[in-house]
Amino acid sequence: MNIPEQTIYGEPIDLDFPNTGLENDKKMIYQSVMLYFDSVYESNPIKLKKVFHPNATITGYMSTRLVENNLTDYGEYIALQRPSAYETKDPKFIEILSLKVAGDTALALVRNGIWGKTFLDTLTFIRVDKNWLIYNKLFHIETSD
Repeated sequence: MNIPEQTIYGEPIDLDFPNTGLENDKKMIYQSVMLYFDSVYESNPIKLKKVFHPNATITGYMSTRLVENNLTDYGEYIALQRPSAYETKDPKFIEILSLKVAGDTALALVRNGIWGKTFLDTLTFIRVDKNWLIYNKLFHIETSD
């Protein structure tokens, strides 16, 4: 799999699956992860809606407060992050720590940095009409400025 070196850091994705059909799925999921990161990096809710399932949930703790969002609320939050990390030319940081596929579902553990925070995201995917969409995002803030 060709992974653009300029946008991903860390260990390479675990590709030791015996079924080569999964290789294509993993490439598509990788593209979905990158679209997700780019949508947040650019504060772009339109891109965000392309990669999340309409019924997606986004959940985690901001400080000590449990945050539970649907896609609409999360999209509004992302749109308010101005100037965007793209506009301020913040360095991109994303690493896919693991990626597992099981039929039409998948799980990715992704570390990314944005807005002065390092997030550890657990993303679950579901295949819908040949597209891999994020169905659930659980986030944990590892570090914060």
